[in-house]
Amino acid sequence: MIKMADELSDFIEASGLLEYDPNAIAKIYQGHPTRLLRRLWQTLIPIALFFITIGIDKLTGVLKDHNHSKLRAKQFTNLLVELGPAFIKGGQALSTRPDIIPPLVLEELSQLQDQLPGFDCKLALACIEEDLNIEIKDVFQYLEEKPISAASLGQVHKGVLISGEKVAVKVQRPGLREQITLDLYILRNISSWLKQNIGIIRSDLVALIDELGKRVFEEMDYLNEANNAIKFKNLHAHNTKIAVPKIFKDITSRRVLTMEWIDGVKLTNLEAVQNLGIDPNEMVEIGVNCSLQQLLEHGFFHADPHPGNLLALPDGRLCYLDFGMMSEVSRKSRTGLIKAVVHLVNKKFNKLSKDFVELGFLASEVNLEPIVPAFEKIFTNALEVGVNKMDFKSVTDDMSGVMYKFPFKIPPYYALVIRSLITLEGIALSVDPNFKILGAAYPYFAKRLMEDPDPQLRKSLKEMLFDGKIIVWSRLDDLLQTAKSNTELNLEGLTDQIIEFLYSKNGKYLREEIAENIAERIDQYAWNIIKRIKHKLPRPSKNKQIIKSKKFAIQNSKEIQPINLLIKTFPGFKVQIILKRLPKILIKHENILIGRNIALKITEKGIIRVIKYAVEIKE
Repeated sequence: MIKMADELSDFIEASGLLEYDPNAIAKIYQGHPTRLLRRLWQTLIPIALFFITIGIDKLTGVLKDHNHSKLRAKQFTNLLVELGPAFIKGGQALSTRPDIIPPLVLEELSQLQDQLPGFDCKLALACIEEDLNIEIKDVFQYLEEKPISAASLGQVHKGVLISGEKVAVKVQRPGLREQITLDLYILRNISSWLKQNIGIIRSDLVALIDELGKRVFEEMDYLNEANNAIKFKNLHAHNTKIAVPKIFKDITSRRVLTMEWIDGVKLTNLEAVQNLGIDPNEMVEIGVNCSLQQLLEHGFFHADPHPGNLLALPDGRLCYLDFGMMSEVSRKSRTGLIKAVVHLVNKKFNKLSKDFVELGFLASEVNLEPIVPAFEKIFTNALEVGVNKMDFKSVTDDMSGVMYKFPFKIPPYYALVIRSLITLEGIALSVDPNFKILGAAYPYFAKRLMEDPDPQLRKSLKEMLFDGKIIVWSRLDDLLQTAKSNTELNLEGLTDQIIEFLYSKNGKYLREEIAENIAERIDQYAWNIIKRIKHKLPRPSKNKQIIKSKKFAIQNSKEIQPINLLIKTFPGFKVQIILKRLPKILIKHENILIGRNIALKITEKGIIRVIKYAVEIKE
């Protein structure tokens, strides 16, 4: 009886925890050790036996064999599944931590599936009635007893409300919170022991478990998931290509989530998507653009876009499901990521290493000298094929080796960003084997650089376009043409940024080149008029200096492509965009300097022509 009372006490206390609190969890199980000891026996024995086997493999040398190591990594992944939900979630968290896990194990953990058999439907129905304080028959016309899917935290039943609306009802596993809290307590203590006794582990494993605990508790709170879905829907309300199921908040609780039933097709089912009359590539493009908008614009992103959570709808929209695992990226981190891309594209690996310090990957006291050559080795060859063709998986695999070798610490948000992008790329590759996520992402990066008013990004834009004080026209052209491929490009915003850039301090060289170009054209035009009036003047074809000057004008004109000609090639361009801004352009103080510069250059060119002409006549 005492044993049952202890377990019941654990159950009640743990079920009342609404937020992850390691101290509160410790008090529960330190006061009632019976269940803890049983669970320790269930978990530590198989874990200890596995690591003893690894130790023997290492001593005998068989661990050096790639195939044998891969087998052990797979066995480790299967062990986590057998140990239950908390260990599955822990494995998924480790799958994005190349600073802790060797690349081979990382690859196996990335394939860890969050799927378990369903539980008794009677328990599910009882949970619905208890949590919502309802009778099933009073709310539902029909509710399927057999779940349509089941994962580590819960399962989903299909139903029809009294109103006739089709719904999906997600129900949490019975006793889940109690099992999760107990396993997190065990994992945290194991991590604490490893941190204190295993010197080679440089990352804070206790902090990793605490981050995991916080996220799992958020996932277990279906009210939180409901709010995430509503927030996500509001952020993308303007996007007619994105769908989010309606949430029925009046029949949603901490353990029961009721949402609109969505009839759609998994993106990976190509034949079914095509049967809807939809091009799968278009769906992938919508998903990539939406993910980038989440990451770089809103800073609120879906961290688990696996095939079951992305559906193609008959009307051509892409529907997102399951908002339990969401994350946020601060404005500073979003800006930092774009700056890092600029330094990567420009092959400024020393600055790239400093970006990793600013982003929180490296401590400020870390010596960056040996890291810079490692970056150079990874990215130089990859960049030779161009950003659009860079292999993201290959690059991240190489980076995993660098992060494991050097003292990197992966910020939680970045781990989820990488997981999100790798998952998305996996879906895209099932549609198009030649898909490159960096190639798909770069137009969005270009768009952010051209449009975003953030001072740091304005600085990054100038850094990308200039080599010292010299503007690199090919980069400007590439950036504009790349941004052009983004269908949502804001032309008016882009024009404003170009005008701001033209009249900025760094735009001085550009203004001088434009003045030179205009003066050259006026000089040529004036000279042609003089030739028509003065019939006795030598023909231009006999004047080598004039011919040379004309060639210079043509070459210069090609080199200094007027920006408005580049903008005119953009879809939707209207001359009114420039005309509307003309009054503000004309009152700029720099125009006076440009005008003086043009006048001086025309005068200079005219004097030179007169002297040359006088010398030629004299000869």
